[in-house]
Amino acid sequence: MRDGFDAIVVGSGFGGAVMACRLAERGRRVLVLERGRQWHPEEYPRAPGDAWIWDSKRPERDNGWIDLRWFRGMGVAQGAGVGGGSLIFANVVVDANPGTFAQGWPREITAEALAPYYERVARMLNVHALPGNQTTARYRLLEEAARASGFGSRFRPLPLAVTFDPDWHYGLDDPFSGRHTKIWTNEHGQMQGTCVHCGNCDIGCQVRAKNTLDLNYLARAEQQGAEIRPLHLVTSLSRDAGGYRVHFAMIGDGRRESGSETAPIVVLAAGSLGSTELLLRCRDEHGTLPDLSAHLGRDWSSNADFLTPASYRDRAISPTRGPTITCAVDFLDGAEGEQFFIEDGGFPDMLHNIADPVGARGRRTTLMMAVPRAADRATAMHRAVRQTMALARAGRQWNFPWRSAMRSLARFGGRDDPLRGTMPWFAQGIDASDGVLYLAKRSGGRRELAMRWDIRRSRGVIDAIIEMHRRLSRVTGGRVRVPPSWSLMKQLVTPHPLGGCNMGTTRANGVVNHRGEVFGYPGLYVADGAIVPRAIGLNPSKTIAALAERIADLVVEPAERR
Repeated sequence: MRDGFDAIVVGSGFGGAVMACRLAERGRRVLVLERGRQWHPEEYPRAPGDAWIWDSKRPERDNGWIDLRWFRGMGVAQGAGVGGGSLIFANVVVDANPGTFAQGWPREITAEALAPYYERVARMLNVHALPGNQTTARYRLLEEAARASGFGSRFRPLPLAVTFDPDWHYGLDDPFSGRHTKIWTNEHGQMQGTCVHCGNCDIGCQVRAKNTLDLNYLARAEQQGAEIRPLHLVTSLSRDAGGYRVHFAMIGDGRRESGSETAPIVVLAAGSLGSTELLLRCRDEHGTLPDLSAHLGRDWSSNADFLTPASYRDRAISPTRGPTITCAVDFLDGAEGEQFFIEDGGFPDMLHNIADPVGARGRRTTLMMAVPRAADRATAMHRAVRQTMALARAGRQWNFPWRSAMRSLARFGGRDDPLRGTMPWFAQGIDASDGVLYLAKRSGGRRELAMRWDIRRSRGVIDAIIEMHRRLSRVTGGRVRVPPSWSLMKQLVTPHPLGGCNMGTTRANGVVNHRGEVFGYPGLYVADGAIVPRAIGLNPSKTIAALAERIADLVVEPAERR
């Protein structure tokens, strides 16, 4: 380990990876502290007993793939690992609507100002649209629904951080097998494969066709000398001579060991919840950063994420095949009263992955390691049922058609698709962005992150999304099934949390300035979804990365301040 660093980056998602890369390219000694593991394809969770869950209460024991946080009226899903949210995101790398920046943002942040940074991100993530010869049934359904409803001009394919092989097609023998992937080496020296439409984007692409951050920005950062430490959970910050001391816990194997490092520049990129919670604890629990803005924790947004399943009796849709999201119908201009963005949703092929982990991972290659032996079919069936029930208990609000899947599982034979007739319509929109994160006192005196979320001002956009899902289903012969989690409980789930450390013009209306620097604390930056001051209404990963690119360009060294 080095003696001191010029910059410490907390987190390695779409903000942290960019910051680490660009600061390292400038010759800075960079340390990246990531709470999660360094994942490899052979370790991706697939079967019961695998490392699925990150538990914030005991991360030294449970430091798995996904962090699910449940608040009253809201659930939040976050990735945990080197690469952050890129590990679980649905590959979509799309510019925000230019009108997004018309209000609520510092005047320096405009579509024009971000344009060159959007281009940088697209190049680094090597984005492509789904090839015309590889359109999925979901893609074709959404396009048909848009045209039949008079919205054909609003339909568009989406740019994806996925590497496709133009020669791949659905007519191949066992097309989803890993044997059809083509191995290649990207410009950062990382081995990757090409997409075989296996549907596992959200739980780890076993052929590495998905261009996750560990394969580009983070790889580049390490080549430039950055040090990445997985399983390092940052617990607090304090002022130190000439900068900040970052306190952390080294976790794993049931153990926790304390440590710290110092640097004149610290970048928080632990996500909307992570960065906000860390600063709240520094201000309200530890008292180490007492002058943080009173606006901290405010204006949080779920980005109006919503999923509505629809059933089709005589139409094959198979949402477990193909990239998770591929296209959209854009209503962000508000022409339908509310602003939203309809997408084709997808699910990982969980049941086949659980029952047949060998087939799920594909043949042994230099990128993949197969399970030593296939499980007995009866045992696999039992495990699949058990795992599905566990997931249902943990995530009822995910709007997944569990009952239908369980009925199909009863006759599961290894080849049938239990969700063949299900279309998981997805959407995002412009909600009220009025959530509040804070630390609540629990039994034993410990403070836990809590949220005040009132659906009343955001209900209109969710209802409009459901109505559009119903309309698009009806014209294509489908029947929408609004989940009880919404109709009865008004419970939402988001994988796109935004806000909490919002950009503003002063500490009276924000936590950081347009440069991402925390008001009152020179050298302390936030560069992740926490700084986004209002809903974007579509997939935010590219905007978060573009903002981080801009912040990296504007970081002021302490010596320059003098």
